[in-house]
Amino acid sequence: MKKQLSKSDIEKLDQEIFLQFGVPDFFGKKDRIAIADINQQLYIMKDDLICFFYLEGKLVPTLKLLLQRQFLKQVVVDMGAVKFVSSGADIMRPGIVELDHTIKKDEFAAVVDQTHKKPLCIAKALYSGEEIIALKQGKVLKAVHWVGDSIWLLLP
Repeated sequence: MKKQLSKSDIEKLDQEIFLQFGVPDFFGKKDRIAIADINQQLYIMKDDLICFFYLEGKLVPTLKLLLQRQFLKQVVVDMGAVKFVSSGADIMRPGIVELDHTIKKDEFAAVVDQTHKKPLCIAKALYSGEEIIALKQGKVLKAVHWVGDSIWLLLP
């Protein structure tokens, strides 16, 4: 089921994106914005491209959107971690070579590879950026969307 959003709904969505990600006026006046319910999961679509999905009441951008427009804080993993991360593995502290210190606990971040800086997955921070830096080992980010998952397969 897909439903076009009204102008006021789009304004509320724009406000939600601004509050969560700090991106003002995400959608343009000419964009066709719809909400789709696929397999009991809500997706926000812009001109037939899935841009966001809801997880635990929060918006999460899709990887395809981030390939077009990167606005999330980044965590860079070494090339040895790429195969695992792009298959949905959670991010372990030893694989991280660089990260945004301002990441907050429970915030979503883009996990990118060291060489090309391409997004491999969207992950939820289990600790703040400062706490992650202080840690030497253990799981520090939980993967919520990755290349090849069910959301990726919905995307054109």
